[in-house]
Amino acid sequence: MRCLVLTGTGRGFSAGQDLKDHIANLTEHPAEVMSTVARHYVPIAALLATMPKPVVAAVNGIAAGAGASMAMACDIRLVARSGGFNLAFANVALSCDTGASWWLPRLVGVAKAKELLLLPRTVKADEALELGLATKVVDDEALAGEAAELAGRLAAGPTLAYASIRQAIAFSMGHDLADSLDNEERLMRLTGSSADHRAAVEAFVSKTAPEFTGR
Repeated sequence: MRCLVLTGTGRGFSAGQDLKDHIANLTEHPAEVMSTVARHYVPIAALLATMPKPVVAAVNGIAAGAGASMAMACDIRLVARSGGFNLAFANVALSCDTGASWWLPRLVGVAKAKELLLLPRTVKADEALELGLATKVVDDEALAGEAAELAGRLAAGPTLAYASIRQAIAFSMGHDLADSLDNEERLMRLTGSSADHRAAVEAFVSKTAPEFTGR
């Protein structure tokens, strides 16, 4: 697998937690409930953000709660016109989770992130595009095809370079300029000595399409 597409089944991308089951579990299994995010959601969000391949979210409806966080962990978010985001945590008296406090301010800015978390509402597709939550808005019936086309393009591309770019951006967000420049140099040496780089250069010179192997 050279590219991952994350989407939902049915009418929504993610409806959020089933509160009927949740209220019962709060009484019967409180310790298990409190560990759900750490045991299940956090590993998924971390994997989406760090796997060495591009990740596309095809948001086919409303992405609520942790589902919105997981969509934000992806590199590119294609959002159907009927789709959107709702950071609904405060509506059920919970803090945000699954990386929302990390990704949201980086996508929309600190002030807007606080607004969306403290005063939850559905951010519809067009507004999501304006804010930077969506990469592109597409008609509902075109979403699957657009996601497949984009995934195919990315899968055919230089996945080692894509992974290095993802790593460089993640590193730079927690380090100063000097360290980020050093890290870029390390990743440039890695990709510069790759078979993919040689294939790309040879294809450019010969005016042909390169074939990438991820090595």
